[in-house]
Amino acid sequence: MLSKLKAIEDRFEALVSQLEDPATYGDAELLRRLTREQKELEPVVEAYRACRRAEERLNSAQALLDDPELREMAQEEIREAKAEMERLREELKLLLLPKDPNDSRNVVMEIRGGVGGEEAMLFAADLFRMYALYVESRGWRLEVVGRSETELGGLKEISFLVEGEGAWSRLKFESGTHRVQRVPVTESSGRIQTSAATVAVLPEAEEVEFRIDPGDLKIDTFRSSGAGGQHINKTESAIRITHLPTGVVVECQDERSQYKNKDRAMKILRSKLYEAEQEKQNAAIAAQRRSQVGSGDRSERIRTYNFPQGRVTDHRLAGDVKNFAIDAVVNGGLDPVIDALVTADQAARLVEARDNY
Repeated sequence: MLSKLKAIEDRFEALVSQLEDPATYGDAELLRRLTREQKELEPVVEAYRACRRAEERLNSAQALLDDPELREMAQEEIREAKAEMERLREELKLLLLPKDPNDSRNVVMEIRGGVGGEEAMLFAADLFRMYALYVESRGWRLEVVGRSETELGGLKEISFLVEGEGAWSRLKFESGTHRVQRVPVTESSGRIQTSAATVAVLPEAEEVEFRIDPGDLKIDTFRSSGAGGQHINKTESAIRITHLPTGVVVECQDERSQYKNKDRAMKILRSKLYEAEQEKQNAAIAAQRRSQVGSGDRSERIRTYNFPQGRVTDHRLAGDVKNFAIDAVVNGGLDPVIDALVTADQAARLVEARDNY
């Protein structure tokens, strides 16, 4: 572990020197890559250096134990230094866990109404509202790409971008089937109904990382339409892009500008193809690793929103920590849920990596 930490510190110092070189600023892509790497390594280096300082305090205090006048003060200093070293070593274990390379990315999210008819579509709209409020609370930016609404205000499906620092690191846990239990507004007898909606979360792929051959695309334009088939505008500004080799189809009709719709549709398509390529490359690893927070498979029921009992239950968590107050969650208070999932994920990965320490 110490040799690994020293190597990380050496790399960090090399990055600092390279970023101080004016020539680095002439290459925008190189600058972006080096800055990102420096930012990722900085917490590890800071914790490592703090641990070394605590060790120096410990050694200095131990040297004073033979002095009767300073022994009591030295013993207190030794206790504090040991506690600080233990805390920092645990922090370093977490920091040294393999990072998800997508953690700093923006995300593309898709919500679709599932089993449950109109109530499922209304629940999909509620989920979108929940995420919109959460994005706002984090200071991120949400941009709708396309939506298909019902006459009662539900959502058959909606696609949107979330831009912000650490968006993927937090929202990646939302992929899966979300179930709701409540009395629908469409139910006159007061009977509780169970419905579901699916949430997909994709890391946004940057153009420089995943290029698409224009010859592989079929691009169609059509008129944007809303619930009931009413036209939002009379021009053919909506865009449908088909990736011919894979058959993946993306539509965007939320903007009046054909150019903007095409740009957003390309972002969604690039992210879908990027994710498919990642899944292909990591299939063997994913099949072997089933962590405490689940596989992230979209067909997996990950969470139940039980309105009569006033709670949200995340099925990937255990014990009392799996239940949360429903009013807070549906109004954008997702941090306690996501924090618990992050903690469970870290604990599971620490168990896997214990032989390295």
